[in-house]
Amino acid sequence: MPASPLFLLLLALGAIVVLVLLVTWRKMNAFVALFLASLVVGIGAGLAPLGVLKHFQEGLGATMGGIAAVIALGAMLGKLLAESGAAQVLAERFSAFFGPARVGWCVAALAVSVGLVTWFAVGLLLLLPIIVTLSRETKRPFLLLAIPLLSFLSVMHGLMPPHPGPVAAIAALGANTGAVLGWGFLIGLPTAAVAGPWFARMAVRRLQVDPPVLAVDPAAGRPRPSFAATLLVVCLPIGLMMMSTAAELLLAAGGVRTTLTSLGHPVFALTIAVLVAAWLFQRACGFSRATILTFTEQSVGGIGMALLVVAGGGGFARVLREAGVADALGSLAGTLHLPPLIYGWMVAAFIRVATGSATVAITTAAGILAPMAVADPTIHREMLVLSIGCGSLFLSHLNDGGFWIVKESLGLTVGQTLRTWTVTETLIGLVGLGAVIVVDALL
Repeated sequence: MPASPLFLLLLALGAIVVLVLLVTWRKMNAFVALFLASLVVGIGAGLAPLGVLKHFQEGLGATMGGIAAVIALGAMLGKLLAESGAAQVLAERFSAFFGPARVGWCVAALAVSVGLVTWFAVGLLLLLPIIVTLSRETKRPFLLLAIPLLSFLSVMHGLMPPHPGPVAAIAALGANTGAVLGWGFLIGLPTAAVAGPWFARMAVRRLQVDPPVLAVDPAAGRPRPSFAATLLVVCLPIGLMMMSTAAELLLAAGGVRTTLTSLGHPVFALTIAVLVAAWLFQRACGFSRATILTFTEQSVGGIGMALLVVAGGGGFARVLREAGVADALGSLAGTLHLPPLIYGWMVAAFIRVATGSATVAITTAAGILAPMAVADPTIHREMLVLSIGCGSLFLSHLNDGGFWIVKESLGLTVGQTLRTWTVTETLIGLVGLGAVIVVDALL
């Protein structure tokens, strides 16, 4: 006799509680915890242990196959930007262009430019010295610049490819990468502005935080790339992906359209960007070929665990689906008459709050929502990706690794981090959902 939808939902909730306890209380490796949580769901739903293992491996392989190359290439590009000093060049030029009176715009532009091609933590560490310097030179409160930096970096990480969560959601839901980029900018930038600059003005009235003391950059004085070369490397993959979308919309089927859409695929676009960055930065900085190779190898070595955890989230999502949880959630949505966008946001937000991982939340939620997207052709898949992305950023707290990265990087206490970073992430989740609903209604 098949399990009731209510039992399956409670079972999924119990599995997520187990996942949280294993990761936070027992300090267990997240990948192992995801597999054990999958066993709880699968066996509880009546699947054989070997059957659970089979489904977990299938989900893991499917997720890894869709995102491994993109994540690895993105990490290589971020490493080259960091080691060459190109990120610093970008920051200095933007600061000079906007001037002290518009330092907030400078921070937003930096966060968007760097956040598009680097992970959240990488972007934060790259730009933090610039934010500290700007705060001291302009006499602005540190949080007035730090909170907008966090907000725009977080939006880029949660909503925009080539970051792993959005890439996984695009693959699972069959959305268009270029369209997600375009709508992501339209929705994400105003959302980040509310959760960043607007909230920062309120926060600095209640909190006064001194800028952290940072070590001197050991690479200071080394030749660095030009601003034009840096801008080319940053804009190249985004431009190729946007060009691919334009070709699909405007060109008839044929060789030109096929070529442009191929070049705009995230794997091809990032490969081209990495090759261009390696060539330009090698010449500008005097790096040897062996040094460039070392940088790329180090970058991939540093994300091995992250790749495994993301893939584990895909395996967990597959087990949830095969156990009937996805159908149970769909039944609940039908009973409550929830629109797909709100439903996707709720699933992602639930997993985010429970597990603390935005990437696991968006990967798992996209896997659960995929059958609904296939069954209902009226669902705007790009909006669904963005809705899930907003839900995956909701309410970061003590079980989130990003929470501790922000705390330690900015020199905050736990209470200060809850009153700044956690509120910022909550605003992103709520304001972003509202913006997605409005845009979808207009479409």
